[in-house]
Amino acid sequence: MAGIPLYFVDLQDDLDDFGFEDYGPDCDSMRITAFLDIPGQDNLTPLARLEKYAFSDNVFNRQIIARGLLDVFRDFSNNEEDFLTVMEIVVRLSEDAEPTVRTELMEQIPPIAIFLQESRPNFPTAFFEYLMPIVVRYLTDVNNQVRKAGQEALLILLEQDLVAQSDIENKVCPILLDLSAPDSDDEYKVEAVNIICKMASMLSRTTVEHMLLPRFCELCSDGKLFQVRKICAANFGDICNAVGQEATERLLIPKFFELCSDSVWGMRKACAECFMAVSYTTSPEVRRSKLSPLFISLISDTCRWVRQAAFQSLGPFISTFANPSSAGLYIREDGTLSIRPPAQDVNSNSCQPSNNVTLMSSSANATLSSSEQPMEIKPTEEISAEVNTKLSENLNKDTREEGSDCGASPGDVSCLSQGDRAGAGVPEVTKGSSIPGMPSRSGEDVFNTFLYWRPPLPDITRELELFQFKTEKHNESCSVPCNNCVASSEIKKVLESLQEHIDDPDVQAQVQVLSAALRAAQFDSVGDCETKKMEESSGNLQNKTISDEAAVSDAACTQVQDTPSSPASQENISDQSATSLLKSTDSEEQHRGTSVFLRKEQENNPPFEDDKSKFQDIIPQPLLDQYLSMTDPARAQTVDTEIAKHCAYSLPGVALTLGRQNWHCLKDTYETLASDVQWKVRRTLAFSIHELAVILGDQLTAADLVPIFNGFLKDLDEVRIGVLKHLYDFLKLLHADKRREYLYQLQEFVVTDNSRNWRFRYELAEQLILILELYNPNDVYDYLRHIALTLCSDKVSEVRWISFKLVVAILQKFYTNNANALGLNFINELVVRFRHSSKWVGRQAFAFICQAVVEEECMPVDQFVEHLLPSLLSLASDPVPNVRVLLAKALRQTLLEKAYFKSVGNPHLEAAEETILALQSDRDQDVSFFATIKLKQGNMDNITIEKQN
Repeated sequence: MAGIPLYFVDLQDDLDDFGFEDYGPDCDSMRITAFLDIPGQDNLTPLARLEKYAFSDNVFNRQIIARGLLDVFRDFSNNEEDFLTVMEIVVRLSEDAEPTVRTELMEQIPPIAIFLQESRPNFPTAFFEYLMPIVVRYLTDVNNQVRKAGQEALLILLEQDLVAQSDIENKVCPILLDLSAPDSDDEYKVEAVNIICKMASMLSRTTVEHMLLPRFCELCSDGKLFQVRKICAANFGDICNAVGQEATERLLIPKFFELCSDSVWGMRKACAECFMAVSYTTSPEVRRSKLSPLFISLISDTCRWVRQAAFQSLGPFISTFANPSSAGLYIREDGTLSIRPPAQDVNSNSCQPSNNVTLMSSSANATLSSSEQPMEIKPTEEISAEVNTKLSENLNKDTREEGSDCGASPGDVSCLSQGDRAGAGVPEVTKGSSIPGMPSRSGEDVFNTFLYWRPPLPDITRELELFQFKTEKHNESCSVPCNNCVASSEIKKVLESLQEHIDDPDVQAQVQVLSAALRAAQFDSVGDCETKKMEESSGNLQNKTISDEAAVSDAACTQVQDTPSSPASQENISDQSATSLLKSTDSEEQHRGTSVFLRKEQENNPPFEDDKSKFQDIIPQPLLDQYLSMTDPARAQTVDTEIAKHCAYSLPGVALTLGRQNWHCLKDTYETLASDVQWKVRRTLAFSIHELAVILGDQLTAADLVPIFNGFLKDLDEVRIGVLKHLYDFLKLLHADKRREYLYQLQEFVVTDNSRNWRFRYELAEQLILILELYNPNDVYDYLRHIALTLCSDKVSEVRWISFKLVVAILQKFYTNNANALGLNFINELVVRFRHSSKWVGRQAFAFICQAVVEEECMPVDQFVEHLLPSLLSLASDPVPNVRVLLAKALRQTLLEKAYFKSVGNPHLEAAEETILALQSDRDQDVSFFATIKLKQGNMDNITIEKQN
């Protein structure tokens, strides 16, 4: 290349060694291959010169050609013959022995393909015949860097939808299947599974399911390379989303179970991280019955890093149980949380007790009809649940009279299938049972407001321990065969094996659950004996069976069922034995015996109404228990120091899932987080308190969130900024009376811990502009006006400019609501404070405010020309040029462009024109310049300046 002048910049640091001049890579006036157009001593055409340097012995020449191929195609794409010649050169260049040349070439393939698609009608043929084979071949290149470049290029082409379906099925997939075969090289296999996982979301569901899914399932069980299994685990959620629910539950869920029990902790950690994505693609039944126990095993893992990832994913996983039909909320297309449309709201008050039984559905509650025909509720959201409810007319009839098709007693709330119950957020009610956590009801007391609306039963573990000696006595004297002896012995074995790990909080939680199961099994045997004796003494007692009483221990049994066995490395107990053990504790006889005992305990010691139960039926109870335990200080030591922050971050999602009817489950946790010593935890809550207010509604917000909100107002600036950024969103949810209480407190935002934190005051001004609509003109004048004027005098110009817009918005508020007297008083205050200010910054601010008033048309023109225009024009004699510059801009660009000032015979037009003429002859060049020209904004990017004659 000697003797050929080059006018391009090097893109590598070592290009200076070749004597090339520097120029920016983003320069539009130069091209990398510009030297091809410059005639040299060889008298070659540009195309011939391209071929000469493309196959030069100098590696650097070939690199330059490969790097500039996009420019080459732009130059030669118009001529078909030249275009085919360039394509052939590219094909030959792709076989270059130098890896750097091949890498440079592959990096140019995606932009070349995009250019050819836009500029050539025969793009598909040219791309598939010349470029696509290069991409496929580079996937098996011997050089690692070239292969990576080929993989990245393939993903870009797939993302841009530039690869035909036939090429995907006949060229790309076969190569990837060969590279990921069991006998393939380890390095190639790892790269192949990585590219398979990444491209799955870009292919059609049919292609992924038929061609890639079988190999993916094989790779999940690869026993040779843990790197392969880890990649599969990390991308498991994407694969599930690509193949859909049916294939996920049939093929992928079993593999997911294998990965979650992998011996390498990194695999289990990756599974915990993608758990939400996997759960999202499964049915509610699989999510509840299979994934929930599996997640509990991960959250109780022996490895701290696995537990840490599981706790971080706990909130997102719980959110997959959310159902708009039960929460009464839905997500709009813009991502904001919104209440269900009023047309679907039958009763918005879900918290007040009523004599009419109501299905609580967060903000959108549907009051049950008292007719015999079921009422069908069909929400318009994407995820919906059809809930058919039936309520007997007379709730005071005999409880044994069956009043519904499913066999539920008239005292029951509704007749729903199990799937409908779980999806709609309605407590499960079966024959002979009541709402979980509700006291038992006899025939004489079928329903009353206190018993129905009272909180569920508290923990009675200590009371159970007091009666343990009775259990032993009954076990000795009972002649009835006990089916729970085996279960009790197995539970004792499990507890003994856990004693050596009793210091672990997770093990302690399992010990508590199994201890409760042991006591339940023991008391069930007592219930069996008592039942047998009662049957022998009186045959009539059998008709009045205790199964008609409330099954108050449903939640406890569910907890035992959903709690999986500890990892094998910790307990050395197989999953099969633990499963059979837990199932054995949930027999009908045990349930009956425990119900008898708990019913008697409740009659003797009724709980106080202030006791708040944590039981619900929206999500599996063990998941909620683990989530609530994230505020335990022991978790910070054994799991993650920032576990409380993760709990706070996901709390709105958990609250949305549970619905406002179950807010009592989260209230204590929220208050604990709000008083956490870490400001990052409180900051997280402050940023989301407005969303939580939407979920809970105005009544619960006023009762439970407002006190916490008030505490955040007095917190550190790092916490207060979270409240401030969504101040308008929170205040608009409050009642008008409650909202007025914050008028005085808004002034506290002006004072910050650090005066240099000007962005805090800037955010305050922005929020006040929105908040103006929440208050009447008198409140705005008495409270918000002072804040606005204070911000207008801020030391930081950015704060002042946004505050001037706030002042204009206040004026608009006054005149829009016909508060002309308040507007006039405010104008007079502006004139005194700014027009006659001793500082030029204040007088400049007055000019800007007047300009903004005219632009926004926030007050009548006659009011403006009478009260503001004379003071504005008087600034023409201001001694500071900066003030006169802004006056010139206001007059030329805004005031004189309005139709009012263009009308002939306007008495104020003459005064304005005289001021403009005076400014045009101003001694300051900037003043005369802006008084002479006017700006016209044709679009957002181009502004043209026209000279005025």
